[in-house]
Amino acid sequence: MQPALLGNISAEEFLRDYWQKKPLLIRQALPDFTPPLEINELAGLACEEQVESRVVMEEGPESPWQLFNGPFEETFLQNLPEKNWTLLVQAVDHLLPEVGELLKEFNFLPRWRMDDIMVSYAPPGGSVGPHIDYYDVFLLQASGQRRWQLGQFCDESTELRQDTQLKILTDFQANSDQDWVLEPGDLLYLPPQLAHWGTSLTEDCTTWSIGFRALSAEEILCGTADFIGERLKEDQRYTDSDLTLPRHPAEIDDSAVLRLKKLLQEVIDQPAAINEWFGRAMTQTKYPDQLLPPEQPWTQEDLAQEVAEVAADEPLLAVSEGSRLAFRAGEEGRWLFADGEAWSYSAELQPWIEELCQLNTLTADFIQQSLQNKEAAQLLLALINQGSLYPNSEAEPD
Repeated sequence: MQPALLGNISAEEFLRDYWQKKPLLIRQALPDFTPPLEINELAGLACEEQVESRVVMEEGPESPWQLFNGPFEETFLQNLPEKNWTLLVQAVDHLLPEVGELLKEFNFLPRWRMDDIMVSYAPPGGSVGPHIDYYDVFLLQASGQRRWQLGQFCDESTELRQDTQLKILTDFQANSDQDWVLEPGDLLYLPPQLAHWGTSLTEDCTTWSIGFRALSAEEILCGTADFIGERLKEDQRYTDSDLTLPRHPAEIDDSAVLRLKKLLQEVIDQPAAINEWFGRAMTQTKYPDQLLPPEQPWTQEDLAQEVAEVAADEPLLAVSEGSRLAFRAGEEGRWLFADGEAWSYSAELQPWIEELCQLNTLTADFIQQSLQNKEAAQLLLALINQGSLYPNSEAEPD
């Protein structure tokens, strides 16, 4: 596999030598890339109520590296200084399908690992300071120029500035060999926890950040424990039928701790539940109100009627912007995951599931074939009725 944006490096080489190991600069990864989003349009998104946006000012009116959260008034953005600030708009791919098209270039990585595309704009000097991320990120220079300086790998003990809400490093150890100016079409990959500092050099500097999901150990432990805990029986308790006379009545001895460990191992050793929780967690929507279910639930008859009225190659349904579909086919079972929900399916449906999870739009022909299988039809309806799929037209069932 040789993804175009990796230049002369194959996907296998990238995963072996760079992924979560070291940075990679790819000059002209997308040489003909033209941003489908103007700077004024980005500013307009930052003024909308449902959009997550921020402005960072290096010298704010109240403190250095001052953070402002949107939505913003248009006058606020118009009155920003001429330099040294940055506008960041999160999950732009959830809002504009043409932005989400870029994610197709990253199909050599699991889709369920991808988080979103953040788009930033900055005039000269604009930056968010030297910092680290706890996830992988690809930084695509969309327009203008930005200087990137890379530094040391950091961890939770690395000191941060205390005079700002932002997690800015107090000691940034710049690497002179990794100091680059990115031009439009250049792509920079950064592994987790590598210090980096980007600074705009031009009036038209926009950068697209393709970020990846990385659940913390705490999220995994608490999430799985809660999920499994809901399924445990009341009579699964700590027991000590092998109890012997204690050395001291107040001592919790080694035997007690061993019994506790054994109980924990027994209740956590539930592969099916762990599989299901992980699929749900990794496909969970970024925002709780992201999906828009239809006003009236669709039925199989509604789908059949829609199919009958269009040509076979007509795109009839689309995957909602920001929705995540994934599947798990293992010894523990088979699940289709979509936006935090899970459905079991049979082995016979595996080819259909794999095709479904590769599609961005569903043609009338694909839907017609799906309707011939009761299980596939039920899954399609479930996806439509929770908002993971939506009709291309404005039509709603009667």
